[in-house]
Amino acid sequence: MEFIIISLIKAALVAFVLLTLAAYLVWIERKVLAHIQLRIGPYRVGPHGLLQPLSDLIKLVTKEGVIPSQVNKFYYLLAPFLAVALALISISVVPFGAQIELFGYKTYLELANVNIGILVILAVSAMSVYGVALGGWASNNKYSLLGGLRSSAQMISYELPMSLALVSPLLIANTLSLREIAEMQSGFYLGFIPKWFIFNAQAPQIFAFVIFMIAAFAETNRIPFDLPEAENELVAGFHTEYSSTCFAAFFTAEYVNMVTISALATHLYLGGWNPALPEPVASVVPILLFAGAGLLLFFHGMQTLATRTWDKYTFPVFGVVAFGLAGVFSLKYLTFLPAPLLAIGGALHPVFWFAAKVGAILFLYIWVRGTLPRFRFDQLMRFTWTFLFPVAIVQLLATGLIVALGN
Repeated sequence: MEFIIISLIKAALVAFVLLTLAAYLVWIERKVLAHIQLRIGPYRVGPHGLLQPLSDLIKLVTKEGVIPSQVNKFYYLLAPFLAVALALISISVVPFGAQIELFGYKTYLELANVNIGILVILAVSAMSVYGVALGGWASNNKYSLLGGLRSSAQMISYELPMSLALVSPLLIANTLSLREIAEMQSGFYLGFIPKWFIFNAQAPQIFAFVIFMIAAFAETNRIPFDLPEAENELVAGFHTEYSSTCFAAFFTAEYVNMVTISALATHLYLGGWNPALPEPVASVVPILLFAGAGLLLFFHGMQTLATRTWDKYTFPVFGVVAFGLAGVFSLKYLTFLPAPLLAIGGALHPVFWFAAKVGAILFLYIWVRGTLPRFRFDQLMRFTWTFLFPVAIVQLLATGLIVALGN
């Protein structure tokens, strides 16, 4: 009974955090792109535009859902559901922290602790292209159909180098469990260099990481490889005929897939939830970060020359939130507190480092979108088959040879 209750609580928390993160990734992306292009970005809906995702959600859910005539209605409606369902399934096997003990019950910070987590993610992500291809075909629109076909062709191209890049760290780890892979990367070389696979002393995986990230942009239909959408060629690509909730479902799936791919890259190459700095510095970093953010927010809120009136009220509120987070991360040092609070304080530090690494990769997604143009479709195919695939094979062979000689 305890297992069922804990599992339901974890499922509800993960679903809430993931869907909220997917919504606010849109806000973050619009803000970052605005700064890159010297614009303001979302600003009017809520303080600093923070309620813009809620406004967009209400608009998409309440507007009329138009289903064009002559579409295959069953598959037309199945496609967005399939895209979201497969995106949410993938995240269920991704661990985001170490094992914790609450009220005498030990549990892992993940929904399903399976020892073949990578195979599950690869299998589900390979099927996710069906949502895009099915939506393009069922829409009875030549632009949508071309977008769906492009997605299928893309998958054939990028899946091979991505899989080869994934195998390299697996050769070093000799396991398919994401949790065991993360645990193997704990510790430091020379006391300060993390034992992440990207810095592995035996066979550094820097090239595998770069290959994986390039393929990940195609996996998630992101610029410079968002060819199934390519609005300058295909109107809007595979989702041209979609509106309302179905349209929102496709983009929710895209941003959830971004989070999943970022989490997978974090586990395979960047040490999972293991900190980038040795203790006790690693435990102090989140406390100093949030406390510094709180001080900065209070400082800006107290400026008499502030050009935006609401800043004098919103900045202090966010400052209090930042100080509260700093206090939560300090719980592990308050030994007089009850054991459950100490356990929560200790469990949050690995989650912080895991979230920081995932956030850095998500920022890379946004940064690339703001700086690189879209590839032509033939350029993607040529680049993948004539360069990326051979490099991935060479990298895998080199890693295998080094591991074999080392053993």
